[in-house]
Amino acid sequence: MSKHGTKRPFSVLDLAPILEGQTPTESFKNSLRLAQYVEQLGYHRFWMAEHHNMASVASSATVVLLGYIAGGTKTIRVGSGGIMLPNHAPLVVAEQFGTLATLYPDRIDLGLGRAPGTDQVTARALRRDRMAAVNEFPEQILELQRYFSYDNHTAQVRAIPGEGLDIPIWILGSSTDSAYLAAALGLPYAFASHFAPAQLHAALAIYRKNFKPSEFLQQPHTMACVNVIAADTDAAANRLATSFYQLFLGIVRGRLRKMGPPIDSMDGVWTELEAAQAQSMLACSFMGSPDTVQKGLQQFLNDTQVDEVIATAHIYDQDERLYSYKLLSEIADKLV
Repeated sequence: MSKHGTKRPFSVLDLAPILEGQTPTESFKNSLRLAQYVEQLGYHRFWMAEHHNMASVASSATVVLLGYIAGGTKTIRVGSGGIMLPNHAPLVVAEQFGTLATLYPDRIDLGLGRAPGTDQVTARALRRDRMAAVNEFPEQILELQRYFSYDNHTAQVRAIPGEGLDIPIWILGSSTDSAYLAAALGLPYAFASHFAPAQLHAALAIYRKNFKPSEFLQQPHTMACVNVIAADTDAAANRLATSFYQLFLGIVRGRLRKMGPPIDSMDGVWTELEAAQAQSMLACSFMGSPDTVQKGLQQFLNDTQVDEVIATAHIYDQDERLYSYKLLSEIADKLV
């Protein structure tokens, strides 16, 4: 249960993973099938993230994909987890999400991050002469809010569609900087604990302590992202997780590749140092049987007291991925 005594929402973060032996075409079809399936299971949100120049991720044109997902679903909230705002002009983002929210009313979320979502070389290709935009992230958010405001209807520059629409804005982060910003703006806060858990507790504490009520939100509201791979047994889940570990290892070694099928063991595949690094960065990961995942998630919720959870599952086989989310939905009903 959340702090309000209601069932804590569980949501899905998807990166449209590109699998070995497949193309982005299959990735997009898999993402839509996943969204339709978790909608039936009662998940609250389906978010997709902006990444660039990654062999295993097909969600680079995030807004286009969100329209595809929203058009193929009926009730689940669809949003960005997130849009890397310094990569874009705020007016363009306002128009894009204004269009989505017009097509799919009361279903669109806009999560914003400041990281490039890629390597520095690609970041320069994306931003060209706008590298300073990273430091202007707070001002860019205020500009975006202005375009969404009805009061902007007399301005010289307007977002049409977008103006006057209620599009929830979330601040995303993996450090304490984002916590201070979300608190100062009075916006909901989502933390990327699925790959950057080190500052999770500090960031949540800072956000809650410094939160200032706004017209958008009267009290702090938090969501944490975690990795979940659930299967009938611990052994089965741990084997599925090797696809995730291999993907992680490729990032660590700078050898980006598509996500491959699982293997029996990571022994001999990565070094002890790389395994320790993975354990550190992937500390907020829950893999195993339903009982194992439930115990781990319950402890996580006890420790963080987050209002929502958004889960991502790096699983090679699509049917196994769907089944993992089915098990997670059953686990979520048992959590307090």
